[in-house]
Amino acid sequence: MKRMLRNMFDNLNKKTAKGTKLHWLHSTVEAFESFTFVSKNTAASGAHLRDAIDMKRAMSLVIIALVPALLFGIFNVGYQHYLSCGETIKEVGFWAMFGYGLLKVVPMIVVSYVVGLGIEFAFAQRRGHEVNEGYLVTGMLIPLICPPDVPLWMLAIAVAFAVIIGKEIFGGTGMNFLNPALVARAFLFFSYPSQMSGDVVWIADKADAVSGATSLGEMMTGSVLPSSSLLDMFLGFTPGSVGETSAVAILLGAALLLITGIASWRVMLSVFVGGALMGITFNLFGTNAYMNLPFYYHFLMGGFLFGAVFMATDPVTSSQTNTGKYIYGLLIGMMAVLIRVVNPAYPEGMMLAILLMNVFAPLIDYFVVQANIRRRTNRWKANADNKEMK
Repeated sequence: MKRMLRNMFDNLNKKTAKGTKLHWLHSTVEAFESFTFVSKNTAASGAHLRDAIDMKRAMSLVIIALVPALLFGIFNVGYQHYLSCGETIKEVGFWAMFGYGLLKVVPMIVVSYVVGLGIEFAFAQRRGHEVNEGYLVTGMLIPLICPPDVPLWMLAIAVAFAVIIGKEIFGGTGMNFLNPALVARAFLFFSYPSQMSGDVVWIADKADAVSGATSLGEMMTGSVLPSSSLLDMFLGFTPGSVGETSAVAILLGAALLLITGIASWRVMLSVFVGGALMGITFNLFGTNAYMNLPFYYHFLMGGFLFGAVFMATDPVTSSQTNTGKYIYGLLIGMMAVLIRVVNPAYPEGMMLAILLMNVFAPLIDYFVVQANIRRRTNRWKANADNKEMK
């Protein structure tokens, strides 16, 4: 099988080589070859960091880290549907619930990849560039942060907007300053608010008698605490976006990202610290039920945990300096809770907080670098003065 694939790609490379009529298809052939085999390309000039982890391996590890959240999300879509109809897992069975969720989630993933990769391939062909592996992760993230009942045509428009406006017009993967997956979600939220908020969209084909409210939605109505228990929110048996409900599944992915060094622990840790500080501050001066909510509830509600693990740690759109990563993550956590509590019209404050800090990440790095330059300059002057005095 391997030899057959190798021969096939060798023949295609000859037919799409420079100077042939099919050269315009070279980027497409190269993309599928790189996905199938280890790339043969090596650095030709300049200073380069040699590492065993290339982009394809890094993206593959992130996909693997997303698998627990994806699998549980598929099951939970079916579980919430049957629960709204008054049927339990004992009555229906695990595989029936999983199968129902599969029928809902798989089309979302297919639309995300077909539309997104189609645009990526078109831009690569037009520019004569290689197709980057970055969308492999984005294409999975977008369905996981959307409600299970979002219409597929809306999802397709959001994906196209995110890839073209959020990434390609800036030069493609590595050049974008906003997280493309969150750009897609923000586009859906502001363009089609009825499909991204309220109690209708979080449970697929729910029974009319069931509210379908998420924990964040319940807090908007002034509830003292969400109706779901802490254990249910931790395990993920609550309505919500496909991949954002289960803290257990997300933490399994976080462990893999941290062990492999793909995600920054500085960003991840500081997001939780920032969220805790803001939550405790509201507890001290709270005047309503939402302000009195224990800070750790914020970690398990909505997309806070998913955003902290998979969105805030995006190496392209986050701060690059170590000190900047602490500041960047701290402000994301604080802003997420602040937006949730102060402006309940935007209960999913994590999305807006990360996008806002994506914009300010370069500025944070600039001030960190300038502070280091001033500190080293002052140290050099102090050493020079000490030498003169001696």
